[in-house]
Amino acid sequence: MKKGKQHWKRVGAAALAGLLALPAISQACTSLLYTDERGTPYAGRTMELPMELPYEVTYFPVGSKFDSQVKAHPELDYASKYAFVSVTVPDPVTKGLKVVEGINEAGMSFSLLAFASTEGPRDMVEKTRAVLSAIDLGAWTLSNFKNVAEVKAALAKQPVLVTALLPLGVLKTPFHYTLHDAAGASIVIEFSQGKQHVIDNPIGVMTNGPEFQWHQTNLNNYTFLNNKDQSKLTLNGVTLQQPDSGIATVALPASNTSVGRFVRAVYYSQFAEKAKTPDEAVLTLSHVMNNFDRPRGITIDERFEESIENIAAPAVTGEPLYTSEYTSWTALSDLDRRTFYVRSYGSINYVDFDLNRLKQLKTQKSLPLKQFERQAGSGTAAFFTPRS
Repeated sequence: MKKGKQHWKRVGAAALAGLLALPAISQACTSLLYTDERGTPYAGRTMELPMELPYEVTYFPVGSKFDSQVKAHPELDYASKYAFVSVTVPDPVTKGLKVVEGINEAGMSFSLLAFASTEGPRDMVEKTRAVLSAIDLGAWTLSNFKNVAEVKAALAKQPVLVTALLPLGVLKTPFHYTLHDAAGASIVIEFSQGKQHVIDNPIGVMTNGPEFQWHQTNLNNYTFLNNKDQSKLTLNGVTLQQPDSGIATVALPASNTSVGRFVRAVYYSQFAEKAKTPDEAVLTLSHVMNNFDRPRGITIDERFEESIENIAAPAVTGEPLYTSEYTSWTALSDLDRRTFYVRSYGSINYVDFDLNRLKQLKTQKSLPLKQFERQAGSGTAAFFTPRS
């Protein structure tokens, strides 16, 4: 029997779970860049979904083989010039791994975030030319380039198209992408209004919709932001006094919407104390990212009753038809020391992966992220432990 779109939607929901639900439901990822006293950059991001995916921590050595396929075009094949460590999700269709977050040995990081308004360009590329699928931007950028300037130059030449994640054109890749490098430069790659946009991001912050340039324009409404408390005011001889500290944050958006989180991420990344040492900087960044950590049940969205998302999503207690996003994991990247940190929902502490040590490995290796739940400290040694 011929499989219809509804069949593939349900298969996809079960297989790719949250990634395929992202177009309609996930609007909660937050990415930002923090710099220490010396100007050294550190990247942080959260991943929010209403479910757990089979996340893996994967190391790809130099020489790892990759391919990207766009319908009606030759396969784009390449080998990694740079080693990298990443959070990946298995693709049940191609059996490969999709890179969601990662850092390479040159100190460049990549983050994939939900963007429901994705609308890529039409396929006007000659059929004999290999084209990169947008979902493979993570592996392609981390494998081939040492900084965002190189990525920008390459994207001016390499065609990229937004493809469907499932057969029959079901579920167009609903993401946009942000990269930071060891010099502190950032770019956003976004597909909207039928065009590819590669945008410099000097502030280093990224959330979800609307378009990135809309978020930049919206910051013009927050020129009053300042981290100095104005706790005293005199009006007509009457002195008004704030009884405690913290009034400087009163005008920050309080909601967990993409727009609100973007403004808060700008505030916290800009005004957090400039750490003196790398270890202090990672600690400071972890505190900054705590402001975007969402427990289960904090918001419940009723729009998705009887929808595909509820097929895959675990029910919130007492509300079987509702979905609730929460922070599945948070990642930190020390771009100078090439160290990657991950904390899953079930953990209090971060586990770190030293890319300098992982480079001793000559073969690709993946470990389940759940393996590191409730652990702390180095997770690097686990990659050198033979599987039982």
